[in-house]
Amino acid sequence: MPDLYNNKYRTTSTRLQKWDYGWNAIYFITICTKYRLHFFGEIKDNKMCLSDIGILVNHYWYEIKNHSNYIKLDSFVVMPNHVHGILIIEKPYNYSNYNDTNRRDKACLVSTSMDQIGHNRYQNQGKNTISSIIGSYKSAVSRQAHSLGLEFQWQSRFYDLIVRDNKAYLQIKKYIINNPKNWRDDRFHIPS
Repeated sequence: MPDLYNNKYRTTSTRLQKWDYGWNAIYFITICTKYRLHFFGEIKDNKMCLSDIGILVNHYWYEIKNHSNYIKLDSFVVMPNHVHGILIIEKPYNYSNYNDTNRRDKACLVSTSMDQIGHNRYQNQGKNTISSIIGSYKSAVSRQAHSLGLEFQWQSRFYDLIVRDNKAYLQIKKYIINNPKNWRDDRFHIPS
C-alpha cells in the first residue's frame, strides 16, 4: 500500500535510496507507454517499424546529449510500447559537488554513510540527474506529439538499473540489440 505523505497517498520510490542519480555511472533505462499501448509502431519480420510517434521517440532520444551535460548515449531501441536505452553520466573528476570515485568501465556502487542522499526522493533532484533527463525527454516527446495532434501518453514512471560491471553492461547491450527479434518473449509484450 502506498505511504501517506501530507495526508495524501503516494507510491514509495523505486530508486536506490543511498545513490545520487547524478553520479557517474552507466544507467539502463526502460520507459513504457501508458497501459502498454502500442503507440510506437509494430514488429515486422523481427524489425521495428516506427509509427509517427515512434519516430519522435527515436529522434528525441538522440537529442538528450544536446540538452544534458556530461551525458553519453549508448545502445537504444524503440519497441511498440516501450523504449530501452543506456545513458552514461561521465562528469570530470574535478566537477564541483562530485563525491563519486567510480569509473565509467566499472560503474560500481560506492558505499556511503551520507544519509541525506535519497532521504527525500520527492525533492527536485537537480539538473543532469537521471530523473531530470528522463523527465525532460518524456515531456519533449509528449509536447511534440500533442502539437501534431497525435494521441499519446507515457506511463508515469520509468525503470532504471545501475550497471555494476562490464559483464552486465555487455548483457544489457545484447538484450537491447536483440529486443525486436525476441519481442514475442519480451515481458512488456502485450498483443495488440
